[in-house]
Amino acid sequence: MKSKPTIPATPAARLSSVIKSARDIMRKDAGLNGDLDRIPEFSWILFLKAFDDLEQRREITEKDYRPAIRKPFRWRDWASDPNKGVTGDELLKFVNDKLFPHLRGLVGTNGERDQRAVIAEVFRETFTRFRSGYLLRDVVNLVNGINFNTADDIHTMAHLYETMLKEMRDAAGDSGEFYTPRPVIRFIVQMVQPKLGETIFDPACGTGGFLVEAYELLKKQVKTKQDRETLQYRTLRGVEKKPMPYLLGMMNLLLHEIDRPNLSRSNALIRPLNEIGDKDRVDIIVTNPPFGGEEEKGIQLNFPEATRCSETALLFLQLIMRSLKKGGRCGMVAPDGVLAGDGVCARIKENMLRDFNVHTIVRLPQGVFAPYTAVPTNLVFFDRTGPTKEIWYYEQPVPEGRKQYTKTQPLCFDEFADCIAWWNNRKETERAWRVPIESVLGGSCNLDIKNPRMLGEDTSVPLGERNSHLARRLVHLSGKIESFLLAQDWQALPAAGGSDWKPIRLADVLHRVETSETIDPEKSYRLLGVSLDGRGPFPRETKLGHEIRASNLNKVSAGTFIYSRLFAWRGAFGVVPPELDGSYVSNEFPMYEIDKSQMLPEFLRLYFMRPTVLREVEKNCRGTTKASRNRFKEEYLLNMIVSAPDTEVQQHIVHLAHTVSALSAPLQGIQADLTSLPLGLLAAIYRGKL
Repeated sequence: MKSKPTIPATPAARLSSVIKSARDIMRKDAGLNGDLDRIPEFSWILFLKAFDDLEQRREITEKDYRPAIRKPFRWRDWASDPNKGVTGDELLKFVNDKLFPHLRGLVGTNGERDQRAVIAEVFRETFTRFRSGYLLRDVVNLVNGINFNTADDIHTMAHLYETMLKEMRDAAGDSGEFYTPRPVIRFIVQMVQPKLGETIFDPACGTGGFLVEAYELLKKQVKTKQDRETLQYRTLRGVEKKPMPYLLGMMNLLLHEIDRPNLSRSNALIRPLNEIGDKDRVDIIVTNPPFGGEEEKGIQLNFPEATRCSETALLFLQLIMRSLKKGGRCGMVAPDGVLAGDGVCARIKENMLRDFNVHTIVRLPQGVFAPYTAVPTNLVFFDRTGPTKEIWYYEQPVPEGRKQYTKTQPLCFDEFADCIAWWNNRKETERAWRVPIESVLGGSCNLDIKNPRMLGEDTSVPLGERNSHLARRLVHLSGKIESFLLAQDWQALPAAGGSDWKPIRLADVLHRVETSETIDPEKSYRLLGVSLDGRGPFPRETKLGHEIRASNLNKVSAGTFIYSRLFAWRGAFGVVPPELDGSYVSNEFPMYEIDKSQMLPEFLRLYFMRPTVLREVEKNCRGTTKASRNRFKEEYLLNMIVSAPDTEVQQHIVHLAHTVSALSAPLQGIQADLTSLPLGLLAAIYRGKL
């Protein structure tokens, strides 16, 4: 007798099973490569199912309701019947040639932003990467089993979807994307204390984490139908520049029962700053604006000449200040560079301090955004209630016995408990200090102020609670030394052997290595990536063959030169170290043997860490219209001319670089070492007594 399949008993188990089955199916499709492809595909399918369930509910409960999507493009028309629905090539043709064009062409009633306009924005840059219409049909059939008209399914799916977004965030580190950890979002939103009726804005909303957290908090304040309508339609607003996070954000908000998410697919910086008036301003801004990027000249012209720059974080800071109502409040993430910057950065900060009350800066420890960036970050809170008189700083420690946060041991919200308790009853402690505005204004308006108790004599407080900023400062210093070395004119360095520098065409020293292997479904493969800071290859993950989309991989050899076509412009060049010999990469990572009689591998690696070289690489990137997909072709690499001395002088330069690295490595672990030192001894060292 044939046994019946086991049906998971709880909504969470059932929906988790649906998601797992859908992802297993998508792994079989040749057009989907990893979670960065699979989750957006799953999202548009979920979106249409969730939206159709919402439409059907409103058709019953609202008199004269006019559906946004009409026959034959509703989910119920083409997707809901697993036996009669189209499949295979016919399904792909319907989706690509009829469904998506129809959805992109929807327009709001009388030009207003209603559900039709929202759908058109969602699908404006949504395309399916499915190559098999049969596999697409299998996923559609699975999603059809989710009922978005039941509270259990909606709440459970929302939770599972956020888990998927976190997994995609983990995968997105390889594409230059990273997302704000949920504990940071929750802390910022709670500290700005939103109230029902206030408008909340995120100008760089990504997948909508800040808006979802604000919605969940404000739901507790809803008492009437009018309150619900206020929260649903007149409270939350976001802008996202990139199409994939925009789609994911729309789905995230829909799953959290926000009927008409007010997200715009645009660049929040595109509007001239002086055109933002009172009607455009909001009560609260919560955000993690992109930092480290650069905006084009046309965007920069939207800002006053005195504070015009290319750095995205500084442009967003000006937008935020302009967008706050009187009495409005902001909580945002800011890197150390913004706190310490001078020049244009200092002028922007001076404007902020004179016009806004910057009341709190929470200094985060190393690793909060690991492994996507090591840039030290802070949480900055200010409001438009008058000029700053004093700034409170709070240094958030890592848990006892830990050096820093990591991908596998991330920050937890409960670790903010001490800071939350301190927030409304402020006093100076070993972790908290205040700075009068007089000591900040003028000069570079430096807000990168260290804990003054770092050098105190009180040995009763564990050093582990005080030293994170010292370790951060020392690591930053070592990085400055290294950057200085790479920026120098190498030809001015003393020559160990005394020889002339000569031009070398890379095609004469690099010889392509082809080591393609057909993937064995049952074999385990250690996959490599190439870091974006010139440090070279690193182990990414280990996968079984059947989990890998490609049909073949290339086996790497120690000592070979390797780079990422996709992220060359970010510095993804390196030399394979001995410990990674025998690992594997995809065809996106060309490999070369190096003629060591002319070029030392380490010298070549250092060459590609130089800012001037990376600017040249970036200019020669070619690819699709999406900047993040631009590729550095091999022909450009091989045609590059490197000015180099003989190998003896190259060795001398390599030795200098290794000396700096030797200084840098122990500095990065200094926080752990410091925890074992009595504070008095540390103070004595600083005073020159030891």
